[in-house]
Amino acid sequence: MNAFLLPSALLCLTVSAALPAQTFQNGPAATALVELYTSEGCSSCPPAERWLSELKNDPGLWTQFVPVAFHVNYWDNLGWPDSYARPAYTARQRAYAASWGAGNIYTPEFVRQGREWRPGDSVPKPVTPGVLTLQRNADGGGAVVYRPAAHATGKTYAASVAWLGGDVLVKVRAGENAGRALAHDFIALHVVLVPLAPDGEGDFTGKFASPPSELPVAGKHALAAWISSSGDPAPLQATGGWID
Repeated sequence: MNAFLLPSALLCLTVSAALPAQTFQNGPAATALVELYTSEGCSSCPPAERWLSELKNDPGLWTQFVPVAFHVNYWDNLGWPDSYARPAYTARQRAYAASWGAGNIYTPEFVRQGREWRPGDSVPKPVTPGVLTLQRNADGGGAVVYRPAAHATGKTYAASVAWLGGDVLVKVRAGENAGRALAHDFIALHVVLVPLAPDGEGDFTGKFASPPSELPVAGKHALAAWISSSGDPAPLQATGGWID
């Protein structure tokens, strides 16, 4: 495996602004957002992360589905603080649970297109939500353009843009996974919300800035985006791809 082996203290990697501009686009048929809620402090999570890592070799990657691993922080006080965990990712999982009327959250948990899901379960019938374009500039910032398949009078949309990391091994020294080296892929390193505004010609557009000058280290990086209607966390369309 081509991976970075990290000690318990997470290193940081300066993000280069010299990468060439790229454009990713999917649609009009839906590309599913496949989310995994996980933690380095959870002994049940490594098999789920191994399944997610196998998607690197799936021909449907980026065109049929976009995978994202959200590391949650509610395991951090049980002996091992997960350096990739963010309170915002826990809040996202809780928002899903609230929308389903679920009384609790857990890891590992998979979510596909905003619905609780397990690998091997059936998937919803294809829908055609429209075309999503993610443009990355050479400076690391960029733009999101969404054209709904149907006229969207009165609709408002927002895009989530995520920088992802992969090919990572972390030595865990405490907690339920003490003594193990855990493999991670498609880790959410940094996520921003981008409000989209109608341009009067059927598109909804928004811009995002370059990420922080330092992101957690990873063997490879990707950029992903997904669209949701305002007030509903369920994604409508997703796109993305490797950026190095």
